[in-house]
Amino acid sequence: MQTGYNLFIRIYFSLLWVASFFNKKASLWIQGRRNLLERIALDLDHEADYIWFHCASSGEFEQGRPVIERFRKENPGMKVVLTFFSPSGYEMRKNYPMADHVFYLPADTPFNARKFVEYVNPRLAVFVKYEYWYNFLNELNRKNIPVVFISAIFRKNQMFFRWWAAWFRKRLKRISYFFVQDKNSRDLLKQIGVFNVLVSGDTRFDRVHQITSKPESFEKVEKFIQGSVIFMGGSTWPADENLIISFINNDKSNLKYIIVPHEIHKSHTTKLLESLNKPAVVYSEYDEEKFINASVLIVDQMGMLSSLYQYASIAYVGGGFGKGIHNILEAAAFGMPVLFGPNYKKFMEARELVERGGAFPVKNNHEFSVVTTQLLGNYQLLRESSSIASNYVNSKTGATDSIVVFLNTLTNPRHFKAGPVNLLSMN
Repeated sequence: MQTGYNLFIRIYFSLLWVASFFNKKASLWIQGRRNLLERIALDLDHEADYIWFHCASSGEFEQGRPVIERFRKENPGMKVVLTFFSPSGYEMRKNYPMADHVFYLPADTPFNARKFVEYVNPRLAVFVKYEYWYNFLNELNRKNIPVVFISAIFRKNQMFFRWWAAWFRKRLKRISYFFVQDKNSRDLLKQIGVFNVLVSGDTRFDRVHQITSKPESFEKVEKFIQGSVIFMGGSTWPADENLIISFINNDKSNLKYIIVPHEIHKSHTTKLLESLNKPAVVYSEYDEEKFINASVLIVDQMGMLSSLYQYASIAYVGGGFGKGIHNILEAAAFGMPVLFGPNYKKFMEARELVERGGAFPVKNNHEFSVVTTQLLGNYQLLRESSSIASNYVNSKTGATDSIVVFLNTLTNPRHFKAGPVNLLSMN
């Protein structure tokens, strides 16, 4: 099976190479990996102690960020290597100041894994949520380097729990520790003989809590708002935008709207502008008078979304008409009810917020209009839903504490001072 896996990896990356001639994201993926191992070998300080953090993309980075920054603060003598699989994650965070080196992850071939681990020689490897690359895990295990997964989540339909995946399950059993988001993940791992597991929760709660304590401010956005009530659409796709635009075009109030599309393209923002019957502006095309008089602001710049939620009273988070909703915690942390499409049930935080009354799934224009109108027309309901959302996030913080305590024991066991977290008794 390992031979078949390696063949699949080579075929997959060959297809990406072909796609790079037609697709910008695939092109970035290929270009970023040219001479990558040589660059890594030259850039690294081979006398330094490194910890390696790996994230699939920008979402996983935000999940791992509180752990990276806390670990770095408590271990100033260690250096951080941060890798990404996705161009969107790498391009956004390639200059992240809390990492000493930021690289793409090389393709998961035996040769690449061997050379990467040899060059970095980390004291410890930390993978955030996903990304079970067999050859990298195999090489780390071969060199007795501890591997920890944080904010991991497992579902029954994943390949690890299929009858034919025994070869990969052996690799999971050799991972040093799993910090998982929920009890279901722990139970699934125990069913396949993986017992080095702690239900610590999701570090995303810690990250969004950090953001609310010190959000970034945006002068242009504040010029647009001018004291108005704001409805915000975050990480929206066309199916989500159809709901929002229909509501905007029929809205007779003085409500203002901020829309942050998931993918930013000039042609897409132009299409959004053309579909609106109210004055609208684009963030990158700032004109003070137009911003003050506009009803809709389309944000075409990455990296702003998590702090933009501070300006809204109600939010819609996209993705629920596709593979699944995007991060609703960024909005909930600022204390606002969250709307999203029907594909949300595989996300624990969405299910729990819906049950509590802090989030509202909608299937069509009618449901979107009814829920939004009720929330904005009933101050008591809006306040209660907002309180539910913020209290929910606050109640789930703390995963970073238990994770960093454990990482400290792995990297510096001789000088470790026991903290309040008893890892063996928490399950």
